[in-house]
Amino acid sequence: MKLDLLEVMISLTSAMTIMIKLCPFYILVLSEGTDELRLSNGTGPCSGRVEVKHEEQWGTVCDGDWTIKDAEVVCKQLQCGFAVKALNRAPFGQGTGPTWLYRVDCRGDESALWNCSHTGWGSFTCPHYFDIGVICSGYGGYRLANGNTTCSGRVELLHGGTWGALCDYLWDLPAANILCQQLDCGVALLIPSGQSFGEGNGSVWNATFSCQKNGSLLRDCLVRALGQDECPAGKEARVVCSGEQWKGLRRELKNFLEEKYGLRGHMWSQALSFGYCNRSQGWCPGGRLVNGTKCSGIVEVRHGDTWGRLCHSHWNLQAASVLCHQLNCGYAKSIQMEDSFVDGNGPIWRDAFHCKGTESCLWDCVQVTLGNPTCSAKEVATVTCSGLAESLRLSGGESRCGGRVEISLHGVWSRVLDDDWDIRDAHVVCRQLQCGTAEKAYYLPKSERGMGLVGLRNVQCTGNETQLMLCNTSHYHTVPTGVSEDVGVICSGESLCERYRMFLGISPAHVVLWCSRQMRLVNGTHRCAGRVELYHHGIWGTICDDNWDLSDANVVCKQLRCGHAIEAFVSAHYGEGSGQIWLDDVNCTGAESDLWTCPSRAWGQHNCQHKEDAGVLCSDFLALRLVNGNDCAGRVEVFYNGTWGSVCSNRMSLLTAATMCKHLGCGDGGIAMDFTYGRGSGPTWLDHIECIEQHSSLWQCQSDPWDPQSCNNRAEETHITCTGNQKCILMGGEHECSGRVEMWHQGSWGTICDDAWDMADANVVCRQLGCGSAVSALREAAFGEGTGPIWLEKVHCKGTELSLWDCPAKPLFGKNCDHKEDAAVNCSGSTRLSLPVVLCIILGTLLCLVLAILAGQIRRARTQQTGGFLRTGMKCLLYMVPNVQLAGEAVGMGD
Repeated sequence: MKLDLLEVMISLTSAMTIMIKLCPFYILVLSEGTDELRLSNGTGPCSGRVEVKHEEQWGTVCDGDWTIKDAEVVCKQLQCGFAVKALNRAPFGQGTGPTWLYRVDCRGDESALWNCSHTGWGSFTCPHYFDIGVICSGYGGYRLANGNTTCSGRVELLHGGTWGALCDYLWDLPAANILCQQLDCGVALLIPSGQSFGEGNGSVWNATFSCQKNGSLLRDCLVRALGQDECPAGKEARVVCSGEQWKGLRRELKNFLEEKYGLRGHMWSQALSFGYCNRSQGWCPGGRLVNGTKCSGIVEVRHGDTWGRLCHSHWNLQAASVLCHQLNCGYAKSIQMEDSFVDGNGPIWRDAFHCKGTESCLWDCVQVTLGNPTCSAKEVATVTCSGLAESLRLSGGESRCGGRVEISLHGVWSRVLDDDWDIRDAHVVCRQLQCGTAEKAYYLPKSERGMGLVGLRNVQCTGNETQLMLCNTSHYHTVPTGVSEDVGVICSGESLCERYRMFLGISPAHVVLWCSRQMRLVNGTHRCAGRVELYHHGIWGTICDDNWDLSDANVVCKQLRCGHAIEAFVSAHYGEGSGQIWLDDVNCTGAESDLWTCPSRAWGQHNCQHKEDAGVLCSDFLALRLVNGNDCAGRVEVFYNGTWGSVCSNRMSLLTAATMCKHLGCGDGGIAMDFTYGRGSGPTWLDHIECIEQHSSLWQCQSDPWDPQSCNNRAEETHITCTGNQKCILMGGEHECSGRVEMWHQGSWGTICDDAWDMADANVVCRQLGCGSAVSALREAAFGEGTGPIWLEKVHCKGTELSLWDCPAKPLFGKNCDHKEDAAVNCSGSTRLSLPVVLCIILGTLLCLVLAILAGQIRRARTQQTGGFLRTGMKCLLYMVPNVQLAGEAVGMGD
């Protein structure tokens, strides 16, 4: 009877046709009688603007209260899985034609959208900027096929009623890990390569998943929606999950990591869940807001295991905006204390963060703590963030109001491409970011073009829209074949900078000038010394030294929060700049709030060359040295306020001494010595310096405020001998044995010019660092451009020297090289073990023990004999360390 009833139902619904049309615009259509439903202009067949065909004409759906229940009916009707997002206000562009449905109200279990409650077909004509859209999961389920267990195999998805293998070019451990968790299979252990688990013989679904947050669902990671196509060999997604036995092991490993390495909470969770062997996986140290709301309150940062507040006097809007971004709370609206904020307790740190405002994490900013004054509990730092995570950003620029345009779709930052990008489009970007008006709309140069996913293409704005998504656009959330047409914007910044102006007391007449221009010091060994450069109309340029004096330099130092001027340098003291010379004949009184309000020639008018570039040395310039010994042993002196002075040894720990050695490039070990390297004669600047393990620089350590008479007598001066002597490091590489070559000289890290750089030079570097032999000697900033000075050029090593310092070389004076010529190396291997490697070894050991236990149980069950466990377990462990002797027997990888 059930079969007969089913046949009758099928015959009665024979008029229903289901058509899935995958065209270049990814339109999915389902027809039921004479009415049809489709999604248009989306990022795939299961996302887009909701359109209905009624009376042979396509139209849109308007709803100011479109909910996830309504979207659920659409996704189910189109066989697109379940609803991920219900979107309002034309998120996929404005449609055309009539408004067929208005104020739809679904329970969620209807078979078609028009079966939901609504006001009637065509009852209301709605402006198309209210058109609604949906994003569906695109698939109905997932499973692992052809594996040895239920928790390993080839990933298959159910889409449109059909199971098919997942083809994902970007399949990685984060996505695999979330899938394992959803299948109740623990965590992902590895992604097998090649043809593991065989090839599927059914459908192939092409999709891209990018998972960034632990604990999310796989559907939330969907970047590019499903389409059916062939899959190149080896691109089918595969995974081996840990299975149920992982849960107990995970708890044991968690306890071990917390006890041994001090990793807490999200730190060990990320280490275990997002690929514990991935060296590039970083953890952003703690920052939080307390005694307010999620996105406003008193600022606290963590040193070690202790949370503490910051002083308002060391806090500014740039740093506050970075923290808001780090907390996914948008940008900083205010840093004034609100009545609703409740006073906190605990220590008050003296950290000052000097941020550009474009950093992703507060600890990426330059941090200076040493010598800063303290404050009372009534003077702590606060921030009120905008509260909304930004869906649009400008990256790679000099501020958050200039750079490459990027848009966030489905939680993934993507590129914006355009063939006709103009100032009207740029105005919309600046308005959405509250960055004033657009000064420039441009295409990125070839060297800065991206290779990632494309979110929008062919943007056409009138210039009056409030958001870029409200302009007419095309959505291409796919991997592009080319790399052309990335677009950028430079905004005036005045909306954002009005808040800066109010905080800093800048007069309203100067706000536009202050906000659209920036200043920096270049080629010094610290942020408070160097060649003066100005950012104007999107270009960095220098200042001519005609009439340049201490009054001018004072304005520069004050504007950069670097104290007062110690010296005004002329004749390109910090090297010659390049490009534009912006100002000449600057004549400040010293009382001005910013340099460009001083009298001078008009912008760009000068009679100078770059050999006349002006520079400054400010009082907050800091340097560290050891005297009366050698580079790595002696009496400690710091340079502050233009004078070298001693450091007092009260409360000086071995860890603080080691931090000084690390700061000086003398290894990570130090011994505080008694009165060994003579008596000082200048001021005694600091006392009670306390460093912790996380500090990489002396400037980050806590101390008493600056005082030229900090020591009670000269017997309290600090003398140290460093136990290491590492004056060369590699930066920017995938591991510590590859990267840009940087060397310590005159109290600062700098780079090496690649003129004449070859394998002989690279071999010396690799040997000096204990990294084996050189694999390649790289030029032209292969691992990114460095900062600071360029110490050497034309290095000529034989290849047999023990240190780079033993090689003939030419000190770099003048402008023969810049950082795009930084030298780099790839070495054969490392002799040091980092934390990620230690984690891998620990995890591998524990897994081997589990396997050994299982093997022992199986063997006992089969043979009723004992003794197999020890050898099986030990051999598993020894696979990790080949050629180790066990009971007189050589056990290697081949055993």
